[in-house]
Amino acid sequence: MTQLLLGIAPDWTPTLDNFVVGRNAELLAALRSSLAGGGAARSIYLWGDAGSGKSHLLQAAVAAARAAGQSAICLCGMVPEAMQVVAVDDAHTLNEAGQLALFELYNRMKESGGLLLVSGVAAPAHLALRDDLRTRLGWGLIYQAHGLNDDEKARALEQHAVARGFELPKEVTQYLLRHGRRDLPALLGVLDALDAHCLRLKRAASVPLLKEVMQDARAPLP
Repeated sequence: MTQLLLGIAPDWTPTLDNFVVGRNAELLAALRSSLAGGGAARSIYLWGDAGSGKSHLLQAAVAAARAAGQSAICLCGMVPEAMQVVAVDDAHTLNEAGQLALFELYNRMKESGGLLLVSGVAAPAHLALRDDLRTRLGWGLIYQAHGLNDDEKARALEQHAVARGFELPKEVTQYLLRHGRRDLPALLGVLDALDAHCLRLKRAASVPLLKEVMQDARAPLP
């Protein structure tokens, strides 16, 4: 895009409320319960394919903890210091030093009673991590984050558009789902670019404008 209008569209941030649940109702309930102090498990491990919502949930959980007055942090591929709630996204990318740091963090969080959230691309037993870390991650709750089907993705796109303050016609949603990439983060990125394009041109969202955005991003078109 030649120009992006910043500071006009309302910010959109991941929350537990704007997460489109799909087949992840039990996972979402476990996160809410753990954040509220319920349940004995103080470690939750999420695994799933890219775009399945793992990062959304970790960031949303940390935001919810902060809103409740707790110290909380979420980092991707890095291990922070212990807080009341700590989320480590993409644990499978950690190097040897990072794996040791996460192992030590797990032990500190267990002693302090904090909540540790970790995500990866596979269940703990199938990760290429040090044995003691895989064991620790397997001691807590383990959930697979399931990706959304097309109907659920359409709902997510519509919710995202509402949060940004623009109307998304159904034909635009359908075209994006048919011809865009399959993962939700990429679809949301195209939607953000479409919103900026519409603002720049002062026009409503439409399939022709969506095609312009996708062509600009070098996306294949029929």
